[in-house]
Amino acid sequence: MELNLNEQEQIRRQSLQQMRELGIEPYPADEYPVTVTAEEIAKEYNPEMAEDASQAKFKELSMAGRIMSRRIMGAASFIELQDHTGRVQAYIKRDEICPNEDKTLYNTVFKKLLDIGDIIGIKGYAFVTQTGQKSVHVKELRVLSKSLRVLPIVKAKDGEVFDAFADPELRYRQRYVDLIVNPQVREVFEKRTKIYETMRAFFNENGCLEVETPILQPIPGGANARPFITHHNVLDMDLYLRIANELYLKRLIVGGFPGVYEFSKNFRNEGMDRTHNPEFTAMEIYVAYKDYNWMMNFTEQMIEKVAMAVNGKTLLKIGEHEVDFKGPYKRVPMLDAIKEEAGVDVSGMDEEQLREVCKKLNVPIQPSYGKGKLIDAIFGQFVEDKLIQPTFIIDYPVEMSPLTKRKRGNPALVERFELFVCGKELANAYSELNDPIDQLDRFTEQLRLKNGGDDEAMYIDHDFIRALEYGMPPTSGMGIGMDRLTMFMTGQTSIQDVLFFPQMKKEAE
Repeated sequence: MELNLNEQEQIRRQSLQQMRELGIEPYPADEYPVTVTAEEIAKEYNPEMAEDASQAKFKELSMAGRIMSRRIMGAASFIELQDHTGRVQAYIKRDEICPNEDKTLYNTVFKKLLDIGDIIGIKGYAFVTQTGQKSVHVKELRVLSKSLRVLPIVKAKDGEVFDAFADPELRYRQRYVDLIVNPQVREVFEKRTKIYETMRAFFNENGCLEVETPILQPIPGGANARPFITHHNVLDMDLYLRIANELYLKRLIVGGFPGVYEFSKNFRNEGMDRTHNPEFTAMEIYVAYKDYNWMMNFTEQMIEKVAMAVNGKTLLKIGEHEVDFKGPYKRVPMLDAIKEEAGVDVSGMDEEQLREVCKKLNVPIQPSYGKGKLIDAIFGQFVEDKLIQPTFIIDYPVEMSPLTKRKRGNPALVERFELFVCGKELANAYSELNDPIDQLDRFTEQLRLKNGGDDEAMYIDHDFIRALEYGMPPTSGMGIGMDRLTMFMTGQTSIQDVLFFPQMKKEAE
């Protein structure tokens, strides 16, 4: 394939070739020792404590990073080196890195063949310049990786940023460049990892076991969603990418585990926007002998613990809102919320009555919608965006929740809650349906909806019914969208900003 190189890219390839002609390998294979980081020099180096044992590592240090800027001043130069912790200034003197007569390393390689973006290793010692800046005095320099593309140069002066690498299309498609030139982006993903660590510790402390369940499934169960389809050549059968792991986790509760959870990659062949990606991460947890009331308390404790672990506080700025994740959270029955915000009591209405209500309220619907989706459409239009502070919407109509136990005292409803924050669903939980006869009836109703054109309705999973027939203890389960939780905990307003590599349209050639 012929490369379409610009002038700078051509020059860099020429520099690469010249390095090799000089006997310098621009991509060495051997290990390079790293003994300190830029952050350690900035925070721990103290020239006034030179004889203290804690300062020993700064006397003969070795570090590696990417050249982000440089000032060449004849026989001496300054560069700014960036590693995974930050940046540090390095002072390079020709006669020190080239102590012999041969000055090629400095005069040719450093001054002419190295570029911004190249990765180098340096050895030397820490010192403070006359202007008071902590720096590294370089005694040795080694090329570790030649960069063949030109980095965007982000400049800042008096707090103002110039030439920022800010185009979302480029940032998401070339996340590797984004992380280099916008190092603050790294903090979002470090916090994401902290969220996972905190939740794992919380679940483990409560006696739950982390497990793994299949991604390729013969039946896409556990949610109302359109699946991706693939084909297994050896078995000669179509399989579906997982839309949820619920039914497999509940099989494990049948098998005798008291509590199980999984962080799972799920795939739904649906729309994309600022809060939805077709490939997303969910956490689902199931605990035997519990109900949705217990799970609400458990969820409050978990979310509050995550907020404190990640941000050191529960009051967070999310977009234009100040949101407090300290429990307890408000609990509002779904039909009460619709009555208050839409001004209509939909309880007891049949499908045709609900269609009339949607028409009267100008709620967009599809002909394939059953009662559950009609009620959900009204709720989505009139209630969701009002739920800014963490709020549990509870007690859903039975038609909306095929896997949920009916509410004690009111069989028209189910024991379900969804946690909403800033108008978006964050968590979904049930008192799990463990009556196999009722479950089969609900699956059959879903099949009716699917045959009527609802391509998001659930399939009948006969093996799951068989598992329930062996007996599943009373159980509560909860699922939470990890991408959305990360958005809230890091103050991001787009799901693409909390995914390293979000799905995008094919790049134009």
